[in-house]
Amino acid sequence: MKPIQLISPVDGSVYAERMPLSQDAAIAAATAAKAAQKDWAARPLEDRIALVKAGVARLNEMKDVVVEELTWQMGRPARFGGEYGGVNARTDYMCDIAASALAPLMVEDSGAFRRYLAREALGVVFIIAPWNYPYLTAINTLIPALVAGNTVVLKHASQTLLVGERLAQAFHEAGVPADVFQNVVLDHATTEHLIAHRYFNFVNFTGSVTGGQAIERAAAGTFTPLGLELGGKDPGYVRADANLDAAVDTLMDGALFNAGQCCCGIERIYVHESLYDAFVEKAVAWTNALKLGNPFDAASTLGPMAHKRFAQLVRDQIAEAIAQGAKPLIDPANFPADDGGAYLAPQVLVNVTHKMRVMMEESFGPVVGIMKVKDDAEAIALMNDSPYGLTASIWTQDYDTAAAIGAQIETGTVFMNRADYLDPALCWTGCKDTGRGGSLSYLGFMSVTRPKSYHLKKV
Repeated sequence: MKPIQLISPVDGSVYAERMPLSQDAAIAAATAAKAAQKDWAARPLEDRIALVKAGVARLNEMKDVVVEELTWQMGRPARFGGEYGGVNARTDYMCDIAASALAPLMVEDSGAFRRYLAREALGVVFIIAPWNYPYLTAINTLIPALVAGNTVVLKHASQTLLVGERLAQAFHEAGVPADVFQNVVLDHATTEHLIAHRYFNFVNFTGSVTGGQAIERAAAGTFTPLGLELGGKDPGYVRADANLDAAVDTLMDGALFNAGQCCCGIERIYVHESLYDAFVEKAVAWTNALKLGNPFDAASTLGPMAHKRFAQLVRDQIAEAIAQGAKPLIDPANFPADDGGAYLAPQVLVNVTHKMRVMMEESFGPVVGIMKVKDDAEAIALMNDSPYGLTASIWTQDYDTAAAIGAQIETGTVFMNRADYLDPALCWTGCKDTGRGGSLSYLGFMSVTRPKSYHLKKV
């Protein structure tokens, strides 16, 4: 068995190395989680909430080391800090609504009958988390799962091996029992074996479409419920009545922040013909103001991509699009830190079409294509011309217009004058190849519990 290596995108060094668990050790971990679940679920809800909140509070106390480790692991500039804003907001919201979301629904409580619907923890929840927002994506399921009475086994991406360790450390030091929340290092074969042999009662996976397909194949015939957040190619649409400066600032930030490595990052933009030239001009200026460099340099606003192979995929998409007639508007010479490896200059492309991979396949990097449209109908058709459906960003001055357009878009979330954001009160979900299931909001508790009906009669 080979060790799993974490290659830092900052300098190409081996930042961490861990041996994956053997199949027997992995089975033992999953079995321990199952054995601990009933006692954990039997604790009062208030106690589980208090322990979960204490775990997050302990994580907050690790801020300095977490931010440094995050930068080394996946390259986000240290100036942006960790992911604590979202982690804390999502934790607080899910804990605040837990009592109402998990409360039984009483149908009848009379002298003859007591009939009600309850929610019951599923059992052992397996979280397979990605590297791009490694704390936030894990928290989305970790918090409601533990609060609802499940035990959790977390497997983090190889690119962010230390994140799972820090989460487990924080929660254990806060008093969450070791078997209730476990971090494990697994290879693909062992992961698929555990799923195929029903060691888990729910599997949540965030990652690629091919990864989601592998999870589905492993779970086939087990009837294990799955939550899958997979690829995205999220569009922005700038209508004629949009606030141009706000649209440029938000959409370009949505496209290029975190080197474009955001689940709901903006990857294609459609602009009404009346604003197109002005939007493109401002978008180019916005992009050229970025500084690509070492993520520990306080001046850097753009760091390396998480791995050089991810950057190469984006380079290939850009080169192919240019060969097919796309026009690049950013001179890579403006970004001398581009080393042909993980450090990649951002790019804005025009003269793009949906025959180009860069407009149809997920890029997950610092590139965005911009197209001119004549009206809402054309924009809607182009936004829907995608195998993915996570979010769509509409820029207009009118709620009703945004809602009417949103109703025609095949997507999980409709934004108006906003992009690249998760509201913990709203369900995070997708359609088409983006996957299935949902996290956050009260529906997030529905994913990690099952209904149980009680029909009690007096005689």
